[in-house]
Amino acid sequence: MSTVTTIERFILEHQPDFARGELTQLLYDIALAAKIIAHKTNRAGLVDILGEIGATNVQGEKQQKLDVYAHDIMVQLCEHTGRLCVMLSEEQEEIIPIPARYEKGSYVLVFDPLDGSSNIDVNVSIGTIFGIYRCLEDERRGRLEDVLQPGRNLVAAGYVLYGASTMLVYSTGQGVHGFTLNPEYGEFLLSHPNLRLPKPPAYYSVNAAYYSRWSPGVQRFLDWLEGKEDDSPSVSARYIGSLVADFHRNLLRGGIFCYPAEQKRKDGKLRLVYEAAPLAFLIEQAGGYASDGRRPILDITPTHPHQRVALYLGNRSLVERVEAFIRQEDEQ
Repeated sequence: MSTVTTIERFILEHQPDFARGELTQLLYDIALAAKIIAHKTNRAGLVDILGEIGATNVQGEKQQKLDVYAHDIMVQLCEHTGRLCVMLSEEQEEIIPIPARYEKGSYVLVFDPLDGSSNIDVNVSIGTIFGIYRCLEDERRGRLEDVLQPGRNLVAAGYVLYGASTMLVYSTGQGVHGFTLNPEYGEFLLSHPNLRLPKPPAYYSVNAAYYSRWSPGVQRFLDWLEGKEDDSPSVSARYIGSLVADFHRNLLRGGIFCYPAEQKRKDGKLRLVYEAAPLAFLIEQAGGYASDGRRPILDITPTHPHQRVALYLGNRSLVERVEAFIRQEDEQ
């Protein structure tokens, strides 16, 4: 009989030496939040949780009802535990301090509670992205500085994919591991241990409708992907428009996800702190690489909690090729 490994057992058996229990429990807090959010997303067509609530978030995007629900669940399950010093969410402009009545913890949680929420009403896969840092000063309660850390400082990161099945994928710097929620037991079970990017890569994911808005170096890279040069790779286009879903497919099949900066908008669109950096941490743990086109995502120190960035991540050979095209453009 094969061994069934729950996420709780796996986390306990593979916790890093520095975790001291707090990180282990925090990861399980996030897993519990994922179960609750998954329950709501799976019932989206049956209850009044679809559509917009009439407000906008800090990004100027219309908030969906599930966005707010997912944000509230993450905060409610994590703020009182004594494991965090501060949080940051896409859905709130300011950092989320831990109330004074609760014990301060050693970790910082940054998260996008429901990435791809524009796809909710059409039943396309969506997800949660999270990253965990250490608090910079143990004797002080959380501050803005604690969330403005480069991705190299991440101690853990992951995402939850709400699709045909619900999956939680995470890393604490010891490889990338995936768990699938068994609805019969209500528990995440280890289904994808030690994920590594396959070679050769199979796919590229980019919204080619924006081609005319990109710089010449990025346009040349897309031409190369599409087979217009002699040394072009043999890859197929696959684009869902939901970051977690596109990332997850490419992690399992190999490839590159691209969200270039437009020429009129040099900083890109995706958020560095709670989207790009956590996924960059994961892709490097899986043997890949993430860049903004000129430098590693993990080396960028954010200056604003909702800072935007261009993003290329996937198999190293593909990401380094787009860097080469952009470097050639810069030198001309």
